[in-house]
Amino acid sequence: MNLVATQLALADLHLPPRLALFLTLAFIVFLFRRDIRERPNVSGALWLPLIWLVLGCSRSFSAWLNIFGLPVSGGASNEEGSPVDACFTYAMATAGLLVLIKRQVSLSEVLRRNGWLVAFIAYCFISVVWSDYPFIAFKRVTKIFNHPIMALIVFTEPDFKEALTRLMKRCAYVVVPVSILWIKYYPELGMTYDDWSGLQNIAGISSGKNGLGMDCLILGFFFFWHLLQTWRTERNTQRRNELWLIAGFAIGILYLLRLSHSATSAISLLVAILIVVFVGVSPRIKNFIGTYTLAALVLLVAAELAFGISGSLSESLGRGSGLTGRKQLWDMCLKFQSNPILGAGFESFWLPERRDRIAARYPNWHVGGAHNGYLEIYLGLGLIGLSILIGLLIATFWKIRPELFRNFQWGRYRLGMLAAVVLHGWTETTFATGSPLWFVFYIIAMDYPLTHLTTAQPSVGVSRSEESREFAYAEGEP
Repeated sequence: MNLVATQLALADLHLPPRLALFLTLAFIVFLFRRDIRERPNVSGALWLPLIWLVLGCSRSFSAWLNIFGLPVSGGASNEEGSPVDACFTYAMATAGLLVLIKRQVSLSEVLRRNGWLVAFIAYCFISVVWSDYPFIAFKRVTKIFNHPIMALIVFTEPDFKEALTRLMKRCAYVVVPVSILWIKYYPELGMTYDDWSGLQNIAGISSGKNGLGMDCLILGFFFFWHLLQTWRTERNTQRRNELWLIAGFAIGILYLLRLSHSATSAISLLVAILIVVFVGVSPRIKNFIGTYTLAALVLLVAAELAFGISGSLSESLGRGSGLTGRKQLWDMCLKFQSNPILGAGFESFWLPERRDRIAARYPNWHVGGAHNGYLEIYLGLGLIGLSILIGLLIATFWKIRPELFRNFQWGRYRLGMLAAVVLHGWTETTFATGSPLWFVFYIIAMDYPLTHLTTAQPSVGVSRSEESREFAYAEGEP
C-alpha cells in the first residue's frame, strides 16, 4: 500500500497540475480495482447509495457537469434549484425504488420498525401545506426522501456489514484524493470564500469548509471503527495491507480536517471516538449506558446554562465567544419566527421575504441558514417538528442500547455516530437536509429485519463464527 503514502505526498510536492491529476486518477482506479478484485459479497445496486453519498460529500450533479465543461445550470435559481439536479434526484429515487421492489422489501415492516422516523418524514411532508411557497417546499422535501431509499438498499445487501464497509471505503477513495488534489493544484476548485468574514477557506471536493469537515467526520469515524475490526483479525498479508490502507486514509483525513478549520466536525469526531473507546473499556459499561448518557446530558446542559461552555470552547478555538457570529444570528432568527407551533413550513423560513429582511441586518454575509440544526427545525417545523426530532433521537438511542448486547461492534458504531450527529446539530444545519451526515443518520437510525449477513468471507479475514456472533440478525427480532 505504498501508493497511499505516494498519493498523500502530492500535497507536499510541486508537480505540474496535469501530472498530479493523472497520478490521482491512477491512484483512484488502483483502489477501486483492488476493492473489486477482493470479490466482496455486495451487489451492483450498492453503486446507487455510493453515488448518492459521494455527491452529498462533494457537490451537486449539475456542479460536476459544469466542472467537466458541460454548463447546465442556466435557468436555475436559489429558490427553484437546478432542474438538472431535480431530474437526477428523481432518477436516483426511481432506480432505488426499483431495486427495493425487486428485493421485495416489506413496506409494512419498515413502517412498523421505524415509527418515529416515519412520523418525522410525514410531518415534513405535511408542513408543505402551510408554507408560503408550497411547490418549492414540496420539491425540497422530496429530495431528502432519497436518504431512506438508499439506506434500505444498504440494509438489504447480502452482507450488511460488508456493504457498509465497501460503501464508506469507496466514498473515501474519491473524496480524500480529489480533495487533496484540488486544494494543492486546482485552488479555483478547492477554495471558497467565507460568507461572514470574506476570508478564503479550504473546501476540497466539498462546497465549503464545513462540508469538508463533515466529510472528514463521517469518513474519519468509519476508519477508526474499521481499524478496531481489522486489528482483531488473524495476522496475514491481507490484514497488513488493510492496516496500511487505514493508516494512509486516516492521515489524509486528519490533514484535510486540519485544513478545513471546522471546529464542529473536529469536536464531534473526537467525542464519537471517545464514546466508542469508552463503551469498549469494560463489558459492564453496556449495562449502564442509559444512565451514563443521561448524566452526560444533564452535566452538559447545566454547564452550558451556568458557564456558557460552548462560548468558552469557541473562544479557545479562536472563534470568539459568539461562535463566529452565530449567537447574534440565532437571536435574530427567533424574532422573525411568526408561527412557533407549526413553523414556516419545510425549508421555507429562508425563502425571499424573511431571508432578505434578516440579510439587511448582515450586509456582509449571505444569509441562508441558522447554523443550528435544532433552531432550523424549530423555524421550519415549529415546536411540533422539534419535539418529533427529539423523540426520534431518543428513540434511536433506545434502539442502539440493546444492539450493544446483540452485536456490540455495530452497536457502538451506531452510538458514536448518533453522538456525532447530535453534537454537530448544535452549530450546523444537520437535520432533514441533503447532507451526507443526515444520510448516515438514516443508516444508524433505521431498523429492518436482516436474515443473512455472513454468506461470504469478510474482506479482512474475520472468522465466520465471530462475524455471525456480532452481525447476524434473526427474522422478526426486535
